[in-house]
Amino acid sequence: MIDEAMQRPAAAPRNHASLGFVAQHTRSILAVMLALAIAGGFSALQLPTGLFPVVQFPRVVVNVDSGARPADQTALLITIPLERAVRHVLGVLNLRSTTSRGSAEISLDFGWGTDMVAAAVQVDAAVAQTLPSLPAGSSYLVRRMDPTVFPVIAYSMLSNDVSLTEQYDIAQYQIVPLLTAIPGVSYVAVQGGQVQEIEVLVDPHRLAARGLALSDVALALSKANVLTVVGQMQDHDKLLLLTLDDTVRQAERVQDIVLQGSPGGVVRIGDVAEVSNGAVPQWTRVSEDGRPAVQFQVYQQPNGNTVAIASAVQKALAAYQPQMPPGLTLANWYDQSTLVTASATSVRDAILIGLGLAGLVILAFLRSLRVTLVAMLVVPATLATTVLLLFMLGMTFNIMTLGGRRRPWAWLSTT
Repeated sequence: MIDEAMQRPAAAPRNHASLGFVAQHTRSILAVMLALAIAGGFSALQLPTGLFPVVQFPRVVVNVDSGARPADQTALLITIPLERAVRHVLGVLNLRSTTSRGSAEISLDFGWGTDMVAAAVQVDAAVAQTLPSLPAGSSYLVRRMDPTVFPVIAYSMLSNDVSLTEQYDIAQYQIVPLLTAIPGVSYVAVQGGQVQEIEVLVDPHRLAARGLALSDVALALSKANVLTVVGQMQDHDKLLLLTLDDTVRQAERVQDIVLQGSPGGVVRIGDVAEVSNGAVPQWTRVSEDGRPAVQFQVYQQPNGNTVAIASAVQKALAAYQPQMPPGLTLANWYDQSTLVTASATSVRDAILIGLGLAGLVILAFLRSLRVTLVAMLVVPATLATTVLLLFMLGMTFNIMTLGGRRRPWAWLSTT
């Protein structure tokens, strides 16, 4: 009892000293809090906004395409050599592969904390070194697994008057360059539609009757379809580049290409083959409302702002729409920014409702406008300081960080 009596009076001077320090430096403390709140407000305007946090999963995926080769030959000629090559990459823990007809997918798992940019570069280098030994025509794609592998916004093109070939050309050569120029956009992928081509269906009997082979047809087509530089010309202090453009764009011109010339006559491609306008076979079909369509998906960079990108895409498409052919419409069928905006709106409403209820409770029990005002000002200042910390740590506004602030007034109910 004597010890407790001796210890209790000693606590009062310390509390009094701390209160005295706060009383002496009230203006300085308020100035620091105001500076932090202002800095947090400016940081909120610059903080990237997205649906998912910026997370680098320790996985790299390699996709290889080699035409329509059977699955067993694909595994033997493509999958196994690539597995041996990527096994030498430093830091690979697990490897899984899936082989189908003409394609293979290899997933490489690394340890958490691995520099995935460097790991993806090493995997790409290993695959590139093996590519010459793979079957001719093989192509590959190396991707790091992160939230940016999913599109942030997608549109579809519909028309009853414009052909699928024209829709594909508009999406690929006009819309894609328009949208890729937007800051934060990584790339734009186009699916569906048709790619125009000239089809040459050779009759082997007519070809053999003239003593020709299929390789002669391929050689004649390659020689007739030429775009080359033939020289330069100087005129009035200008250096002009002279080109020879002999590219074939009409089926009629393909029919007139000479295969063989002899005293007995001239053999043209039209004499041994059926030439017609066609389209490249499409293995993926895209439809909108039950009708064939063309869609393009926008992917963002890891540090991109989803809301800003979606707004810029909408403005760019609205400005481009007068240049579109009559009858061609765009439909927005996916937009991540709406989810982010809805989550931010929910947080805003929760903060306002919480502040209002907390202020009413404090005013009803303490009957002090000063204490109520201080309590209602502390919460926005605390949130602004939290945003400043998020900005300094390189984090973003997403469903995780917004969800962590759904009940900012909870601490008021416990005080």
